[in-house]
Amino acid sequence: MSEFPLLNLDPDQVLNHVGHMSKIDLNTKSCASCPIRPRAICSRCTDDELNELDKIKYYKTYPAGSSVVLMGDPMMFVASVVTGVASLSRSMVDGRMQMVGLLLPSDFIGRPGRDIASFDVTAVSELTLCHFHKKAFEKVTQATPHVQERLVEIALDELDAAREWMLLLGRKTAREKIASFLLICARRLGRKEGKSLLLELPLTRDAMSDYLGLTIETVSRQMAALKRDGVVVLEGTRKVTIPDLNRLLDEAGDDSDGAALS
Repeated sequence: MSEFPLLNLDPDQVLNHVGHMSKIDLNTKSCASCPIRPRAICSRCTDDELNELDKIKYYKTYPAGSSVVLMGDPMMFVASVVTGVASLSRSMVDGRMQMVGLLLPSDFIGRPGRDIASFDVTAVSELTLCHFHKKAFEKVTQATPHVQERLVEIALDELDAAREWMLLLGRKTAREKIASFLLICARRLGRKEGKSLLLELPLTRDAMSDYLGLTIETVSRQMAALKRDGVVVLEGTRKVTIPDLNRLLDEAGDDSDGAALS
């Protein structure tokens, strides 16, 4: 769950980081043309290192709503999200479930050395993963310093994300939570059109309420309020236009250099 460093970027950086996820050719034999390469686990690899990863990778596509792995199951693979969105969730003994994160393009699933899944991973939309057989990946990683470095970066990003999540759940208002979620989506799933950002939300209002710790009624009211105030333009329940990113950053409770507003 490494999406939260967005809130430390100024508006121009956010626009420069907006993803343009093209459809990947699942028959490709080369990592060089992969749309997530600049941010993925292999982003720093040399050509020789990419060739080693090429030998152990395979693509798999999951329909929306399908399970990728269940908490407690053996982890036979690690993977990068190529296209689509997945959710991370945790079940309690009494049957309650909490969504604890979203996996977006270039995010990494699994950990070398960890044999059991810690969370349920479910495809929110049609999801394509670049899989690596776990044992083979661990062997390659031991001989590939650039992959080791990237794994450390990912772990640190997730630590930052957890701290941001504590702030969001503990201190932010409902309006700030919704604005923060929209910023996450804008960075990773949006596309530029003039000075605006266009995106399609990956979650339903019900799923957003679960993710943000709000009721579905509160999510709907706050989305309507942001629309009324001109912060966003809504088309249906999923399509969102952000006319002014500075305005949305202010609504999230963070200024453009990432510091919390007093």
